[in-house]
Amino acid sequence: MDRGKDGNRNANGGLAEATASRLRFDSDEEAEEVEMEVEEGPDAEGEEEQAAEVIGSDKTSADYYFDSYSHFGIHEEMLKDIVRTKTYQNVITQSSFLIKDKIVLDVGAGTGILSLFCAKAGAKHVYAIECSQMADMANEIVKTNGYSNVITVIKGKVEEIELPVPKVDVIISEWMGYFLLFENMLNTVLYARDKWLTDDGVVLPDRASLHLTAIEDAEYKEDKIEFWNNVYGFDMSCIKKQAMMEPLVDTVDANQIVTNCRLLKTMDISKMTPGDASFTVPFKLTAQRNDYIHALVAYFDVSFTKCHKLMGFSTGPRSKATHWKQTVLYLEDVITICEGETLTCSMTVAPNKKNPRDIDIKLQYSINGHRCQVSRTQFYKMR
Repeated sequence: MDRGKDGNRNANGGLAEATASRLRFDSDEEAEEVEMEVEEGPDAEGEEEQAAEVIGSDKTSADYYFDSYSHFGIHEEMLKDIVRTKTYQNVITQSSFLIKDKIVLDVGAGTGILSLFCAKAGAKHVYAIECSQMADMANEIVKTNGYSNVITVIKGKVEEIELPVPKVDVIISEWMGYFLLFENMLNTVLYARDKWLTDDGVVLPDRASLHLTAIEDAEYKEDKIEFWNNVYGFDMSCIKKQAMMEPLVDTVDANQIVTNCRLLKTMDISKMTPGDASFTVPFKLTAQRNDYIHALVAYFDVSFTKCHKLMGFSTGPRSKATHWKQTVLYLEDVITICEGETLTCSMTVAPNKKNPRDIDIKLQYSINGHRCQVSRTQFYKMR
């Protein structure tokens, strides 16, 4: 795995940070970087006045989810994710027939980058909904770039605001979270679709799929999980159970993959219901070599099927890295598996009942192999 300075930052799913796969997805152009310079005030009083003008600087953590998106750093990371941002840009510019002269709704607009792409592609009007304090900054960005007559930034929750128009032709959103569904923004997109999208309207992206594979990861599991057995001579193994329950968001080396990859769930965003994001799926993983399995790894693919040519991207370990990385679910057992043997599994995924932005995962797995026989049920929570 990628164990750089930020390697452990997302060990419990934390804040969302916001390849091209075999579908010939586009993502290899360079992104433009924009630097902002802030002048220092001439005195302390001036500095205080400047600080007061920073959008969102007076926010507390009362609403953790939306507050997290008020900070520019998370948007910087998402904008610099070339796979993510260039795919959206290419979809909009290369299939401009989807956008030109259309009314577009941007759900969770952030800095407004997708709205700007749409305006530049000839959208009749774009309504950019953003609930965090970043909406104020997005409004300023729209003005600075001369699109105030095309883009209207609306600050608020999708479920609570009203649009100035009864219907829209296109809904565009970058709603995907870790493990595809973390933060549950998909339900917000579906709400907007059901309320405002015309009968022949388009949702971008319109297809998402969740995949699983299994990896060897002895070294990092030892460092991450077994560490608690002996901490400077003290037994802290009671923490191991909690550590096992919290999926790790990190970059997996493709060489660690032991089995084939299996499709867990496909979602058609234009037709699905909110309940479709809760599911139980049986699956089997077949070993491609003799090795050990320490964890399952989840990743997702996104597709824009309404384009002139199929476009999209993958967050898998064999694709170009994205800020979503992959999601690692460690197993309590170390599974010794021989080439051709099968790990039989079932996974249940559902939003947490107390906090729907969290995800509860139930994994059942078993193997009756030549060198390993085991059957177990484990529970995970992304939070």
